Amino acid sequence: MNLFLLEGLAFCLYFASSITLIIDIKENQHKKLALTFAWLASIAHLLSLSLSAWHNQGIDFSFFHTAAIISLIIAFLLLFASLSKPVEKLGIALFPIAALMLALDVLYPSSVKITQDFSLAMNVHILSSIIAFSLLTIAAFQALLLALQNKQLKSHNPGRLMLAFPPLQAMESLLFQMISTGLLFLSFSLLSGFIFIEDLFAQHLAHKTILSIIAWIIFSCLLLGRKRYGWRGKTAIRWTLYGFTCLLLAYFGSKLVLELILNKV
Repeated sequence: MNLFLLEGLAFCLYFASSITLIIDIKENQHKKLALTFAWLASIAHLLSLSLSAWHNQGIDFSFFHTAAIISLIIAFLLLFASLSKPVEKLGIALFPIAALMLALDVLYPSSVKITQDFSLAMNVHILSSIIAFSLLTIAAFQALLLALQNKQLKSHNPGRLMLAFPPLQAMESLLFQMISTGLLFLSFSLLSGFIFIEDLFAQHLAHKTILSIIAWIIFSCLLLGRKRYGWRGKTAIRWTLYGFTCLLLAYFGSKLVLELILNKV
């Protein structure tokens, strides 16, 4: 199948899913259709990335291609989570982001070192890093949603969107489940990095390592504070966003500067 056709199909279906989820807030009868659009979009997205990897004989890690891979994993994680948890409304924001990342990857193609140049151990490290970032990205959006939900409930005038979500306690429980799972993969990513990468504090890796460790400490302290001191609400939201910001800078900070600003790879 044509690569551009798959990418265009995924782009349209992501937005169709997001729009259908918005309509579902009012009519409450289009959830299955919205999720069907999202599943089809994710499958088309996966096929397009697979076809690209086949043509390139490996996966490149340019800025937008990496973002497209991460957005696909986020979409699949959200869809699988929605099978048992009421998180599908996060797709209103996350599915258009996936579509945008896919479009930017098409508009700004770039080829950098591909997976066939790496060892199996390095590929495992990269995969665990991407999954950790994807899970904690969903957690960050969940935290932002919690902040908005908390604010609207305190104003005693919650909008229709907020009423479509589960109660605050259920939302917080989902947030900490995502953080716990994301932290597990982040821990494995750091551990595998220390084991398999010769110098994790080399000049081109130092900021990534330091920021990832800071993020690990922040999320670990948040979970410990939750268990020992019952941290929740604004405290949980702030710590989640601080940790995610560190990860965002670690994963994309240097790539943004080198590839898009300095035009290097």
